[in-house]
Amino acid sequence: MNDRPRKPAAFTLPADASAMEPQSEKRSRPPAAFDEAVRLTPDAEDPFIATTADLPDFMPPVATPRPRRLTLGGIAMGALGLLFSLAVGLWVDALIRDLFSRNDWLGYLALAAAAIAVLALLGVVLRELIGLRRLAAVQDLKRDVIEAAASPKPAAGRAIVGRLVHLLAARPQTARGRARLAETEGEIIDAAHLVDLAERELMEPLDREARALILGAAKRVSIVTAVSPRALVDLGYVIYECSRLVRGMAELYGGRPGKIGMLRLMRDVVAHLAVTGSIAMGDSLVQQVLGHGLASKLSARLGEGVINGLMTARIGIAAMDLCRPMPFRALKRPGIGDFIGDLTPGGGSGRRDEA
Repeated sequence: MNDRPRKPAAFTLPADASAMEPQSEKRSRPPAAFDEAVRLTPDAEDPFIATTADLPDFMPPVATPRPRRLTLGGIAMGALGLLFSLAVGLWVDALIRDLFSRNDWLGYLALAAAAIAVLALLGVVLRELIGLRRLAAVQDLKRDVIEAAASPKPAAGRAIVGRLVHLLAARPQTARGRARLAETEGEIIDAAHLVDLAERELMEPLDREARALILGAAKRVSIVTAVSPRALVDLGYVIYECSRLVRGMAELYGGRPGKIGMLRLMRDVVAHLAVTGSIAMGDSLVQQVLGHGLASKLSARLGEGVINGLMTARIGIAAMDLCRPMPFRALKRPGIGDFIGDLTPGGGSGRRDEA
């Protein structure tokens, strides 16, 4: 038996020697380029990490007033109103003539009463026209603010700020902002920056009060509709609370509409909600806000109260868009997500924990 070690020897490898290499010894593949680019989902659009305030379902579109145009229905109503006025006038004229034929003092009394009624009616019409003019002035001011912010001339910005200060001069919440704007007069020459400063100084305290109005109305509607035994009572209270909210929003921002102006505002709000589909929010919103598990454990009345409260908040946001004399530029526009945590049990806990 030969115990001597074997001498080293040389061997010839085949041509495809790379195929015989062990898997661990293979060289890594160099990076390659692909024709199709990989698209990353932004955090704001990711439904798994976005908060309820960032979801598009909770940010309602901006409400705008309906365009005023002449329609067949308006012409018909105007003609019927004219005929009714003529009929009332003929009836009053015949009544006064009959009273004069009976006794002169009865005729003079009826004539004085008719004159007082006409003067009072003219006063009511004048008040309604002034209220409509205030609402139109707010919309004109909002349009002029947009044009002034895009203008390179500082005079346009100063003129808009002067109109805003004049409109809100009677609001005590804007006293500090008006004083601040007076102190910085002449220091800012850029029109856009001047408009943004006016929004922060004048609109911020009013926006806080507007949010308090919306939240208070939404809470009251949510509680009343949750404990009310009749659907008719729910409907009546929701209409009453929404009309109060719209009027309060208009008076807060300097509109102060009359009866006809209130009807026009309510019509614009309802038309906006119908166009955007916010009336049919339904149970899907409750499931998104509260979750399927919690929504299934809640009573039907509590879920209905939450829906009515959120709907009232949506109406308040639309009224805020219509009555605010400035568009949202420097300040954040409120959304449904800003009120969810106050109306639902644990609805805003996630955002508070993240904060």
